[in-house]
Amino acid sequence: MLIDVSTMSHTNAFDLVTVGHFAIDSIISPKIPQPRVTLGGPPTYVSVAAAKPGAKVSVISKVGDDFPNAYLEWLRNNDVNLFGLKRVSNTSTTRFVLEYTNWGRKLRLEAHASPISPADIHNSLHAEIIHVAPILSEISRRVITKLRKSAKVLSLDPQGFVRSFDENGNVGLKKWRDPEVLAQIDVFKSTTFEIQAITGAQDLKSAMKQISDYAKRIVVVTRGIQGSTVLFKKQFYNIPACESKTVVDPTGAGDAYIGAFLAEYVRVKDVLWCASVGSAAASFVVEGVGPERFGERHEVYERAYGIYEKVVGKK
Repeated sequence: MLIDVSTMSHTNAFDLVTVGHFAIDSIISPKIPQPRVTLGGPPTYVSVAAAKPGAKVSVISKVGDDFPNAYLEWLRNNDVNLFGLKRVSNTSTTRFVLEYTNWGRKLRLEAHASPISPADIHNSLHAEIIHVAPILSEISRRVITKLRKSAKVLSLDPQGFVRSFDENGNVGLKKWRDPEVLAQIDVFKSTTFEIQAITGAQDLKSAMKQISDYAKRIVVVTRGIQGSTVLFKKQFYNIPACESKTVVDPTGAGDAYIGAFLAEYVRVKDVLWCASVGSAAASFVVEGVGPERFGERHEVYERAYGIYEKVVGKK
């Protein structure tokens, strides 16, 4: 049984709609005194980061009976419209355990929600940008093809497509490349490891060029503390990482980056400014655990100006 938890009409148009699973994350880290259970998944971080500067945002996602009502209230209080969120009875929400150490992160899948189907995409949906962000292949090619018709700009984070899962749910990387999907994408965002898994190229610029050959307008690769690299109009630009006051938990930083990036792209189309704002937004998220810390618009812009001056000065 599907229970629609929306609060607005399906005829509303949005600046940004994020498609993918919400998650309930258990975060384990030497930087926090005890494991923390938090709301997670790309729709959380992308949407809130985009809403902070004023974008009208919504989601298309599915959760289970175990998804707390408190999470729904928190999302609404952070200006995330839930018109496309469905709670499916007798199922679980997608759940991950994220264990951080000094050497990196281990990710383990504990449960997964129902996949998103073409029937979950309302024919009345319209958005300036739709961001496709699977976390475990819950989005099919048919869904993406239908989404393409509802968006002026289609964005993709392929992380869920390149994830493999062993019998214990431990997450690794696998090869993935779907030319039919990639040919429909205007903005491509991934990590270095993900774009290497997709293209087979170890050299970052070569990998990004391969992706751009599918007629992408913009290719963005986030590189953690090394910042990000952006390719558009056949030019590469290195965007510095924005300095945080403290680093507590990196969960969601890449999603916050692209959420803020896309929100700015709706307004100004200056890709280097969008990337600077994305870097600034990510710098706030890592200062808290899970989605507890997002910079307000003026705070994000203040940090973004410093980055933008450095990037534009190198053009």
